[in-house]
Amino acid sequence: MSRFVGALDQGTTSTRFIVFDDGGLPRGQHQREHRQIFPQVGWVEHDPVEIATRTVEVITEGLRHARLTATDLTAIGLTNQRETIVVWNPVTGEPWYNAVVWQDARTAPVMSRLAAHHDFLRRTTGLPPATYFSATKLAWILDHVAGVRTAAARGEAVAGTIDSWLVWNLTGGVHGGRHVTDVSNASRTQLMNLRTLSWDEDLLGLFDIPRTMLPRICASCDATAYGSTRGDGPLGAEVPIAGVLGDQHAALLGQACFEVGDTKNTYGTGNFLLMNTGVAPVASTAGLLTTIGHQLPDSQPSYALEGSVAVTGSAVQWLRDELGLIARAADVEPLAASVPDTGGAYFVPAFAGLFAPYWRPDARGAIVGLSRFHTKAHLARATLEAICFQTRDVVDAMTIDARGRVPVLKVDGGATGNDLLMQLQADIVGVPVVRPRVAETTALGAAYAAGLAVGVWSGPAALRAQWQADRLWDPRWSEDQREAAYAGWRKAVTRSLDWVDPTLPALGR
Repeated sequence: MSRFVGALDQGTTSTRFIVFDDGGLPRGQHQREHRQIFPQVGWVEHDPVEIATRTVEVITEGLRHARLTATDLTAIGLTNQRETIVVWNPVTGEPWYNAVVWQDARTAPVMSRLAAHHDFLRRTTGLPPATYFSATKLAWILDHVAGVRTAAARGEAVAGTIDSWLVWNLTGGVHGGRHVTDVSNASRTQLMNLRTLSWDEDLLGLFDIPRTMLPRICASCDATAYGSTRGDGPLGAEVPIAGVLGDQHAALLGQACFEVGDTKNTYGTGNFLLMNTGVAPVASTAGLLTTIGHQLPDSQPSYALEGSVAVTGSAVQWLRDELGLIARAADVEPLAASVPDTGGAYFVPAFAGLFAPYWRPDARGAIVGLSRFHTKAHLARATLEAICFQTRDVVDAMTIDARGRVPVLKVDGGATGNDLLMQLQADIVGVPVVRPRVAETTALGAAYAAGLAVGVWSGPAALRAQWQADRLWDPRWSEDQREAAYAGWRKAVTRSLDWVDPTLPALGR
């Protein structure tokens, strides 16, 4: 008889719940979007209450679609958008402010001050000074939202990434909810020591953040640390929350990347390429991040190198929502395929600056190489190529840091359903690209984490045995064609980095 594990996947633009059976196959799911809030240029926020509400809705509907109830679940795993920070009152359950999203660049003006601490931050956290991470966002809330710092001293303001907020709500909220996080999410705050796996006093002092606000750090897989949903809560049953992982770490697990050198790339709002580096952190010299991969039951943590790209899938959304060039995101593929190439045009979608390997929050979006010849089809194709060129930037950096070539790129996420995009990715990077049978590996990784903790799966070997390829794309471009196209991309990036608009805030300059 099958055992079922639920996976709650809380992403940047939506929340969904998928029920997996013990064969690793989805049995039912439901998904709901939430609002994107842009109060000012460079600011991105979410409503934490809306996300919590969506969470209950998708769990309820996901179970209905699977024709199951909460009592049929052996456990729940949770995965979440990382770095996004929430501060709330544990007495009333109300947030003090909107969630400040990982894409938000409002703290760019403090980067010059943090630059003096670059080596310390890299050495301690594996992360460079950047607006991307949670620490400066939390410090901003403490310094700019009236009453929060005083409330924190009274125990009436606590903080956490989205996983902490949701676990707290699901396990009881004001009636005794657990205030916890896992090592992967904690590693993205820039407040955790990468080697001790604990909040670091020197880091807390640097960012002026009270230790008492922060959650307890736990392993990614733990049958008891995260508690259970309340029997008298919206699910109507006590179900252990046995696994918690940041979304990209969950995808690494869902792709069964357990061996040193195993590499995956997730295509979502942004792109995130992670390589398993084993039980020791590898310092980056090429602009990548050193991070926790995951920590399985009774095991040492597994580390990873990561290259984060801020804008990929959201560039397609921009074509749809702001320019009106397509009616649906899926329309980008046939439009882009209607032309054989971009006609020499390049699009650098630096809407939130450029992340790895550049780390330039002041970069601006740029479209270069246009002539009267170009059409919306060329721009659509340039958008897909931009996703692939940004991945090439990261793969080249990964090759330097790992001292070895990436032999094959495992891919996942919604955009992997775009066959043209996947072929372009193989062509531009120059390595085979393989899509798994279960493309939504972020949710699958969350289910695996929870299932490992409660014994649904025996260990990594069992998960590797379940992984199956769905399709493989081999490179078709010649080496000369690939390098010429990439040289054009690098030239376009220099235009993005050089652009300064005096009418806009100087984000990081």
